Amino acid sequence: MKIHEYQGKEILKKYGVPVPVGYAAYSVDEAVEAAKKLPTTLAVVKAQIHAGGRGKGGGVKLAKNLDEVRARASEILGMTLITHQTGPEGRLVQRLLVEQGVDIEKEFYAGIVLDRDTGKNVVMVSTEGGMEIEKVAEESPEKIVKVFIDPALGFRDYEARQLAFALGLSGGALKECVAFLKALYLAYEETDASLFEINPLVLTKDQKMIALDAKVNFDDNAMFRHPDFAALRDIAEEDPLEVEASKSNLNYIKLDGNVGCMVNGAGLAMATMDIIKLAGGEPANFLDVGGGANKDTVAAGFRIILSDPHVKAILINIFGGIVRCDRVATGVVEASKLVKPHVPIVVRLEGTNAEEAGVILRDSGMNFLVAKGLKAAAEKVTEALGV
Repeated sequence: MKIHEYQGKEILKKYGVPVPVGYAAYSVDEAVEAAKKLPTTLAVVKAQIHAGGRGKGGGVKLAKNLDEVRARASEILGMTLITHQTGPEGRLVQRLLVEQGVDIEKEFYAGIVLDRDTGKNVVMVSTEGGMEIEKVAEESPEKIVKVFIDPALGFRDYEARQLAFALGLSGGALKECVAFLKALYLAYEETDASLFEINPLVLTKDQKMIALDAKVNFDDNAMFRHPDFAALRDIAEEDPLEVEASKSNLNYIKLDGNVGCMVNGAGLAMATMDIIKLAGGEPANFLDVGGGANKDTVAAGFRIILSDPHVKAILINIFGGIVRCDRVATGVVEASKLVKPHVPIVVRLEGTNAEEAGVILRDSGMNFLVAKGLKAAAEKVTEALGV
């Protein structure tokens, strides 16, 4: 789950991570009132969307006085902000963060994420603060310094000092950085985060370390431990179809292709999308109905997939293990009668009671294209597309 910058900073502040004084605003008048409470005359007006690159897109602007705060807030609030992470459609700005100006001496990068190769959290720093970290990783990977944290020992002081030294810090600034990184890691662990990214992490003229920006993502699987985080979710920033899928306990991610995919299991979903591409098609989505595929989940899946106007065919690929294929077939038939799909549907069912499922589909009186084998299913889909 993603949250906004101002929400992330409120969480960081609770763990002793230094952040600028700032306030969220939902209107121009609220932005002006927020600026009045800041400890500096100089204010920064920031668009709050779930995407990076806001500054380049015109979503972050300085204001030297209250009149400028009003003008900047008027410009940003309600704009469609387009960045390298939003895609060409952009995002509508409905919230602002108004925060104090900071006297910056140097900019750095700091991030924490789980490294799946080692099974350890990795704390990263770079002297290239303010830059797109993906670009730095591609063009100058040696400028990203990493420390892998042993989960049994935790993030130790000498590891934090190692990272601070890598940033070229010394004296008071080094001590500030060590304290900053230790507090950041504690916040990351205790909130069950999947990503913390501070870009830029700044050293001020008075040698203080401050998180000038904050990107915080939580692990959805740990939300039961943090029921208060549910209030931080901004559904307006999420894909409407993904929100609808979550209501039916379906895992859905929209893609750019023309073949709707309905499967059970993430691994099977990946294999299905791969073979669709190999056959000449393009997957339009990732939709995992889980181990309890039935009439209701299949019907919900149909509605979500068909809400995408780019979908020209659907491939249902179910492996019957926990759920029997004949039950899935019955669900597909009943769901099709409810939803009345207007595109070709290819069905490949394998596993428990697969033969019985084939009979149900063929005897349904509906125009299903039944396939035996995944390769054959992908080929039938591309034939239906005319590829």
